[in-house]
Amino acid sequence: MKKPVVALVGRPNVGKSTIFNRLVGKKIAIIEDTPGVTRDRVYGHVTNDDYQFHLIDTGGIDGAADLFNQEIKLQAELAIEEADVIVFVVDAKEGITANDQVVKEMLLKTNKKVIVAINKVDSKLAKEHLYDFYELGFEHYISISGEQNIGISELLSSITEDFQKIEDETYEEGTIKFSIIGRPNVGKSSLVNAILNEDRAIVSNIAGTTRDSIDTPFTYHEQSFVVIDTAGMRKKGKVYEKIEKYSLLRAMKAIDRSDVCLLVINAEEGIIEHDKHIAGYALDAGKAIVIVVNKWDTIENKEEQMKQFTKTIRAEFQFLSYAPIVFLSALTKKRIHTLLPEVIKVYENSKREVKTSILNDMITEAYHLNLPPSYKGKRLKIYFSVQVGTCPPTFQIQVNNKGLVHFSYHRYLENKLRESFDFEGTPIVLQFKNKGEM
Repeated sequence: MKKPVVALVGRPNVGKSTIFNRLVGKKIAIIEDTPGVTRDRVYGHVTNDDYQFHLIDTGGIDGAADLFNQEIKLQAELAIEEADVIVFVVDAKEGITANDQVVKEMLLKTNKKVIVAINKVDSKLAKEHLYDFYELGFEHYISISGEQNIGISELLSSITEDFQKIEDETYEEGTIKFSIIGRPNVGKSSLVNAILNEDRAIVSNIAGTTRDSIDTPFTYHEQSFVVIDTAGMRKKGKVYEKIEKYSLLRAMKAIDRSDVCLLVINAEEGIIEHDKHIAGYALDAGKAIVIVVNKWDTIENKEEQMKQFTKTIRAEFQFLSYAPIVFLSALTKKRIHTLLPEVIKVYENSKREVKTSILNDMITEAYHLNLPPSYKGKRLKIYFSVQVGTCPPTFQIQVNNKGLVHFSYHRYLENKLRESFDFEGTPIVLQFKNKGEM
């Protein structure tokens, strides 16, 4: 079952980003090329009781006809088309504006549930305009304040009231589910075909399907896999042709259901910022990652270029320094045999468990090799460490004061863990807890 999608839409400066952060539960940086305007849609996950959904924050829709506003409008149209529920955010301080009417006209053309979220009701001016919004003609209205956390629980209840509990497709234990992610035209479809046409791959006759992806189970060297392919599902139409960022939303859905993500980069074009956005989402989701450089058949002087490309990837993807890199050509199938062994390796590493006694010996040795600096006469002390989870491997470290953990020392301990145990391809999580804290 697919995870529902909810879109926040509205004119500029009505507080969508504040509501987004409130629903997601953490502050997410927003790229702003122009002051006051969210240019890129921002994506997040929301969990409310037994329900989960994807949340999209769109740029403010402005009726002005310049190219920038047309791009924002296209992004909003895309989000609206993808969404199962739309939250139309308006500003109680200012009442209905011409831009609100533009948004209304867009939303009335859909057959989707629209919730009008009347924001900033904590303002003294709100009472003057509160009931004007009912003229918009929608069925659901909720008064909220994203800033003051007023009405947010009611908004969540209204969003999720028709949702079903999430249930994913089930496969046999030990089956490795991997997704192929990346921006359009990097060769994702060709890579899927190359993997499934590999000599030792036995493809099941029946492929499981969801609305957003195609699941193809297959067996390779007696290992069961499922490749989650969104590449062949690209919808047609001007919105999807113009907006590359559509691939990020689709990648989100595939990443959620994966054990391993293959981030595909086009060797001809090199690395662009959008590759990093997609990779960052896989990292945030805690998934094991293999970086795949495709179209390697187009590169001359391959040995020298491989060294150079590896250096570039390590510089551009510093946050994925642990991810293995595979160079291949999906078209000619050159080096395709090197890919699945890496998928198996990073999957196994993401499930790796470290005995508590061995972990504590390693952490204690690392601590004494490099004592953390003291701060205002106080020094970080480490009492006890234990692994509390896998996929990704998660470690809880009991300390005297977690406020004394500097990011550089956090990184030092992570590096020591990677030196001591094979965590290639998987993120690892360190959770510092004060003594006695659960």
